[in-house]
Amino acid sequence: MINLRSILILLALLLSQTVWAEDNSLIESYNKGMFKFNDSVDQIALKPVAKAYKAVLPSPLQTGIKNFFSNLGDGWTAINQFLQGKPNEGISDAGRFVINSTFGIFGLFDVASMDKIPKHTEDFGQTVGKWGVGEGSYLVLPILGPSTLRDTLSLPVDWLADPVSYVGDIPVRNTMYVVRGVNDRRNLLKATDSIDEMAIDRYQAYKNAWLSHRRYEVSDGTYVAPDEGPSEEPTQTTP
Repeated sequence: MINLRSILILLALLLSQTVWAEDNSLIESYNKGMFKFNDSVDQIALKPVAKAYKAVLPSPLQTGIKNFFSNLGDGWTAINQFLQGKPNEGISDAGRFVINSTFGIFGLFDVASMDKIPKHTEDFGQTVGKWGVGEGSYLVLPILGPSTLRDTLSLPVDWLADPVSYVGDIPVRNTMYVVRGVNDRRNLLKATDSIDEMAIDRYQAYKNAWLSHRRYEVSDGTYVAPDEGPSEEPTQTTP
């Protein structure tokens, strides 16, 4: 499924790249401009659609869709667990994928969680971060939202590992992309609304929240934000 040559080239880029300065004014100017663009798209299109989706679609169907796409990611999570040198977690996540794909009817029902099998989420950016590759500068990507230099360079590998990209019927594949995007935005409505209500500088608030959450993920929950004590896992945010 994943081209080994592509992974090796990407790893070479990650290991050889010069980490950009976090306070680089050009990068910050770009980030703020892209944040405004993404925010406009979100306010005009993404957020209203996500709210309508949440209001109109029956709750059990929303849960089934969420479970389905979550299950699609469990296989890649398991592989990344093994790549990070965590075989126990890899076996557990592989088990989740098998159980939910079969007894859970292609993942529509989260049977594994009913069986107390923990849920994890791992991607290639977390894997290379686990092996010591620095995050580099914070970047805001068009439509995709917050990222870092390390995670941006890791995205092609995650895309290659995405089962949806291998659906042969183009209309079906594109529909799956759209539904997954709306589902993801729906899942973030509460978190983004909370930030919007409290934040004076929305760009900085989203940046700080996303970076804290990402560092928490890469460190497997050991990261503590500066000047803060141990706390529960931060909530992922976008746009």
